[in-house]
Amino acid sequence: MKLISWNVNGLRACVKKGFEDFFKEADADIFCVQETKLQEGQIDFAPEGYECYWNYAEKKGYSGTAVFTKKHPLKVWNGIGMEEHDQEGRVITLEFEEFFFVTVYTPNSQSELKRLDYRMKWEDDFREYLQELDKEKPVIMTGDLNVAHEEIDLKNPKTNKKNAGFTQEERDKFTELLGAGFVDSFRYLNPELAGAYTWWSYRFKAREKDAGWRIDYFVVSERWKEKIEDAIIYKTVMGSDHCPIGLQMK
Repeated sequence: MKLISWNVNGLRACVKKGFEDFFKEADADIFCVQETKLQEGQIDFAPEGYECYWNYAEKKGYSGTAVFTKKHPLKVWNGIGMEEHDQEGRVITLEFEEFFFVTVYTPNSQSELKRLDYRMKWEDDFREYLQELDKEKPVIMTGDLNVAHEEIDLKNPKTNKKNAGFTQEERDKFTELLGAGFVDSFRYLNPELAGAYTWWSYRFKAREKDAGWRIDYFVVSERWKEKIEDAIIYKTVMGSDHCPIGLQMK
């Protein structure tokens, strides 16, 4: 089973920069995107052979997620069942025979950490949501989690410790998630590998210099870790400030 996730930073813009070419070439069983920045009817993307599921933010041109799947799900729903978190189109869950598949676009703590308190509440509620699913069957969760977990996960850790995405609070919440019975698939296979980034700022020629962050993940239920065959970062694929990531499951 081949899975792919990509924060496209605006799907309409990404489609003009080769999104469909990568989509076809990847030929994934499940392909999901975050930050679609769309409302219903604003794009005509319905790839042949895939069922398409969308979650739009109430605010126009903001956030949003989508999943394209070859495998027919038993059930699909948007959000985590909490109104305070479900206005921004951030989560889609698909239930399959053997597992749950969840795509997420985690809220950014923003400049001056003005949304950090909300982010902490989100982290606790989302973790509990995943744990409830995990009680029923294994979970594969993926998306832009807006956190670089360890110093190895970004180019310049020392200068970013008070910046959104690398505060101790955010990093601790990711540690808590892993402690709740989940595995970071990429780190599971590559415990010491540095320079594996998935996002680069548009400023300061960051991508050119490879001054990036690893903030996009495939997180898998602990009891399924032996099924993780490969975790891929498609570093050379352009079209967004993020690159796509992949997971191959046995």
